[in-house]
Amino acid sequence: MGIIEEKPRPKILIADDEDALRLLAHETLEDEAADILEACDGEEALEMARQEHPRLILLDVAMPGLTGFEVCEILKSDPATRDIIIVMLTAHGQSKDRERAELSGADHFMTKPFSPVRLLRLVAQIL
Repeated sequence: MGIIEEKPRPKILIADDEDALRLLAHETLEDEAADILEACDGEEALEMARQEHPRLILLDVAMPGLTGFEVCEILKSDPATRDIIIVMLTAHGQSKDRERAELSGADHFMTKPFSPVRLLRLVAQIL
C-alpha cells in the first residue's frame, strides 16, 4: 500500500474594507473545506493573491487604494494568477457595474448585502 497524499485545502481570499462584511463572509465559509484569508484593501489583496494563490477571491469593488476592478484586471492579466476565480462584490447592482466587472475579467458578480446561502452555493460550485 502506498502513502495517500492529502490534497492541499483550497484557499479563499476575502478582500473588503468593511470589517463586518469580511466577518460575515468568513463565518459563512468557515465550515467549507478551505483556508480563509482576509485583506482590507486593494494593495493587500493583490499582494496576498500573488503570494498565496487562492482558488477564489471575494473582491469588493470599492476599496481604498486599488479598486476591486483594478485588482481584478491586474490578476487576470498575469499568467501566474489569471486562473484565480474572482467574485466581485458591490453594493451597487446596476448594469454598468456588472459590465465593468465583466470587462475587468471577473468570473462572477454578487451584490451586497449578499445571501449567505447564495454565497455558499456559489463557493460549492467553484471549489
